[in-house]
Parts: sequence; C-alpha cells; structure tokens
Amino acid sequence: MRSEQNTPENVTDGDHTSRKKPEPSGNGFWKELLSWVEMLLCAAAIAFFLNHFIIANSTVPTGSMENTILPGDRVMGLRLTYTFGEPERGDIAIFVYPDDEEKGIRTYYVKRIMGMPGDTVDIVNGKVYLNGSDTPLNEPYIAEDMMEEAPMHFTVPEGSYFMLGDNRNYSNDSRRWKNKFVKRDKLIGKVYFRYFPGVEWLIDKNEDYAH
Repeated sequence: MRSEQNTPENVTDGDHTSRKKPEPSGNGFWKELLSWVEMLLCAAAIAFFLNHFIIANSTVPTGSMENTILPGDRVMGLRLTYTFGEPERGDIAIFVYPDDEEKGIRTYYVKRIMGMPGDTVDIVNGKVYLNGSDTPLNEPYIAEDMMEEAPMHFTVPEGSYFMLGDNRNYSNDSRRWKNKFVKRDKLIGKVYFRYFPGVEWLIDKNEDYAH
C-alpha cells in the first residue's frame, strides 16, 4: 500500500512553523508614509534652526545698493558674525528697519554700516566725513556722486550704527529716517554673497572700504 508520508503535500521544511505571515499591504503604506513625515519634520526643523540662528537671507527690491547689489538680488548673510563678533565699518548688513519697528512691524533692510557707536558723521557737498576729519571717506563702491544737499551732521549714539546705501541718490537710509540709527541688537547678519541671480561673493566689496 502506498504511504502518504512521502507525498509532496506532506513534505515540509523545518522553518515552516516559524514563518511570519506577510503583513497586509495597508500597514506597509502607513509605515512608509510615517517615514516620509519624519524626514519632512526633520528637514523643517533643520531649516528653522539655520534660518533663525545661523543664516539670514533677504531680497533687495530697490536700487538703493547699486551697483554692489542690484534690484531683485537675493543675498545671504551670516548671523553668527554678529553673535560672536562685532560689526565693522563698511559691512553690508541685514537689519530691522527702525521706523517700522515702532509700529510692531519687522521689515528687513540691507545697507552699509558707515557710522560706528560714538562717531560723528558729516555729509558735505556729497561727501562723507567722519569724526571731524578734513578728508572724505574713500568709497570705491560708489558708482555715482551724491547730489549736493544742505550739510548734514549726525552723532551716533553708543550701541547704535549709522547706515547708508551705496546708491546715495536713491536710498532710504539713516539720512531720511525718523529713527536715524540702528541698534546693535537689530543687526541681523553680515552679508557675504549674492545667490540669485547667479552667485557672487560680496565680502571683498566690504573689505574695499577704507577704514
């Protein structure tokens, strides 16, 4: 008589009883979705950290910094420069516009630091003079002479800075503001490069300044 012991239907391997049943396809979908959500949250957290503690970026909508920065240029600054170091004359900086701040609005401007705490700034015949000097500042980044106006005199308070745009004839800056000066804690970051359109380092245009 034929035995059923060796029929194919009854042949098993030793792992048969320990095998796990495949998971329903729905569980795999939710696991993959969860992994994507985790990655997106991680990326968002990193972007938030970088944007609020490391880097600062701004779009310059006007020609106030021509020809150094053109209208529509997007620039990148480093917050850590002013977290661990001090601003310097000639820095191109991103900062909070002081006249909007008193209205509870945070508007970011990009200008050049021209007056340091304690400085006197005189603008005469379109030239900038510091601290009573008879010699105007050497400003190689200025593309167009400033139109002559009545002489202006400013004394920069301690802990504050006097800001000017490179395009002096078309810049809304410390000369025009109601609140003339930018406080130290409102300087967001030092601008290092333009990243759109195209990439151009601007740090050398900071250092051209004659201190």
